Amino acid sequence: MAPEIVEDDIATPRGRLFGRWIRPPGWREAGPPLVFLHEGLGSITQWAGRGLDVPEVLAERCGRMAFVFDRLGFGRADPLPADRQPDYLYEEGGEGVAQVLDAAGIDRAVLIGHSDGGSIALIAADRHPERVAGVVTEAAHVVVEEVTLAGIREARAAYYAPNSRLRNALLRHHGAKTDLMFRNWADCWLAPEFAGFDMNHRLPGITAPVLAIQGEADEYGSPEQLAMIAAGVSGPCETWLVPQCRHVPHFQQSDAVLERIAAFVSTYA
Repeated sequence: MAPEIVEDDIATPRGRLFGRWIRPPGWREAGPPLVFLHEGLGSITQWAGRGLDVPEVLAERCGRMAFVFDRLGFGRADPLPADRQPDYLYEEGGEGVAQVLDAAGIDRAVLIGHSDGGSIALIAADRHPERVAGVVTEAAHVVVEEVTLAGIREARAAYYAPNSRLRNALLRHHGAKTDLMFRNWADCWLAPEFAGFDMNHRLPGITAPVLAIQGEADEYGSPEQLAMIAAGVSGPCETWLVPQCRHVPHFQQSDAVLERIAAFVSTYA
């Protein structure tokens, strides 16, 4: 039986977001829902690709409701009211995630975050432990590394190149917000005041089980990010450096990655 899928605006104190609820048969009797936090240039629609809708697959495999949403400034959510500030990850992980859970009618969740979304998930698990049953990160950033900055500089050059394939691809997901979204992302990460971003001090407050995943050839981070997560969190933690994989494990090694996530959820959360 196909899952029930509902899409709607959600109102939060920070602005109007857009959400998608995926409800497989029997979800009410299952465990805490899966809540997906997208990457720094992502959206609901970018969780799907290569013939695969990641939230739908994991909702079905785990038998749980999944909720995926466009963060403020992305996809079908409201644009950002002002330029993004260097503390945006702390803002979104601190009060932002809790406000989204409230608006979506979710008390407690397993947070599944990619890249920026992974960092936001870890911050939320520290700030709101009573609302986080587990955390799955893919390519999360604990600190800013030179490889991170080099990858962003390369992306910025590709975005502003004539007839940019990257810009054209993002336009399909973000429409008129695309240029502002990209500028906010690149300029924020490359700003001198962002160079000191370091969330190691937040990790000991994380008591929920964590599965931290990263591609062996991630162009935005080194394996040291996984080591810091494993050394820092206080609860159970599994790490996995995925062979033959770059920054997007759920697409680049989809079969193995989705199987590992589903197993983690069923075991710990």
